[in-house]
Amino acid sequence: MKKIVLTLGFIAVGMLSPLYAQEPGAATAGAELVKWSIITGGFALAIAAAFGAISQAKGLSAAAEGIARNPAAAGEIRGALILGLVLIESLVIYVLLISLILFFVKPFGG
Repeated sequence: MKKIVLTLGFIAVGMLSPLYAQEPGAATAGAELVKWSIITGGFALAIAAAFGAISQAKGLSAAAEGIARNPAAAGEIRGALILGLVLIESLVIYVLLISLILFFVKPFGG
């Protein structure tokens, strides 16, 4: 898991390095900013959805294993599972909201 996060970090740095290559012209500065804000929003949403799905799957498998080991605690495990899934999904929804702001409102110009 550590290697995946490190690899994604290097990819993100590699994608951002062309931004500092040269000064953009006055006419293309706004278009470049809009393009990169859309790309950034897309990558943020993809990463948040991927890791949210992975964490939800791990939580669900752990809850199923816990219920199988101790069926008497099924109600408590189910409650904790639902709370955890809601919190994980809320983080993904927040990233979706930020991505939609970057897509449509363009807060950095353009």
